[in-house]
Amino acid sequence: MKGWVASKRIVVTGGAGFLGSHVVTKLEERGCKSIFVPRSKDYNLTEMEAVKRLYRDIKPNIVIHLAARVGGIGANMNNPGSFFYDNLMMGVQLIEQGRLSGIEKFVAIGTICAYPKFTPVPFKEENLWDGYPEETNAPYGLAKKMLLVQSQAYRQQYGFNAIYLLPVNLYGPGDNFDPEYSHVIPALIKKVFDAKERGEKKIIAWGSGKPTREFLYVEDAAEGILLATEKYNKPEPVNLGAGFEISIKDLAELIRELAGFDGKLEWDISKPDGPRRRLDTSRAQKEFGFTAKTDFREGLKRTIEWYSGHVYQRR
Repeated sequence: MKGWVASKRIVVTGGAGFLGSHVVTKLEERGCKSIFVPRSKDYNLTEMEAVKRLYRDIKPNIVIHLAARVGGIGANMNNPGSFFYDNLMMGVQLIEQGRLSGIEKFVAIGTICAYPKFTPVPFKEENLWDGYPEETNAPYGLAKKMLLVQSQAYRQQYGFNAIYLLPVNLYGPGDNFDPEYSHVIPALIKKVFDAKERGEKKIIAWGSGKPTREFLYVEDAAEGILLATEKYNKPEPVNLGAGFEISIKDLAELIRELAGFDGKLEWDISKPDGPRRRLDTSRAQKEFGFTAKTDFREGLKRTIEWYSGHVYQRR
């Protein structure tokens, strides 16, 4: 497969971000020499003219669309309109202009937030349309879900090769630790380090700690995306996950242990819990041979070490 990507001009939107930087590194490892990462100051992907200019300037063969307006429960609840608009407009316009430009393939990255609120666990791809998403992040989830509709409609009408991947929550070195926009793992890591720095003997976490989540190490996610880019050319959506779940309480205890914090954990049950989540990952294994490789404890350890060295020590 090295020769296949090495000969292509590939645009990676969001390529300077958390997941995107790992995708770019893996493309380079595969021998790809023509990788383009559009920056928002040069190309505002919510604007059609900027998207047209991107295609004119770069003339890509493949687009891997990772750029997104994302955040945790709080950010989604505070910004439902902009999360819906920005994510919808970026994806819809990139796919339409990609079709008009005659690109070979479009890789759309969806979100687990697209699944219905009461999806049976583990989530199977065929459950995607069985109900409305969890309310706290439904606008974001539905905006991203429309890219699946568009991808399938364009394949049917125009023969446009677009695929749609559904990664579970990611974690790893380089994650977003901004408390307003971070997901649960970076949020808890930051809380623990802040408490240690201030000499506090407890941290307060959102919710009850009872719900379970699934987490995929960012390098594994990048590998899954590239395996799909190389090998998958069908209309059906595909989950990317690690195939396991852990309660938020056990997660918080593990972070506390690995970060060396001996204080107490308290739970603010006035805050939302969010839904239970775990994916059925059998389709990715069957269709393009993807299985997550990174042990969760080891991945968490690397994430905490990265935060300690790159963020905490530099403040």
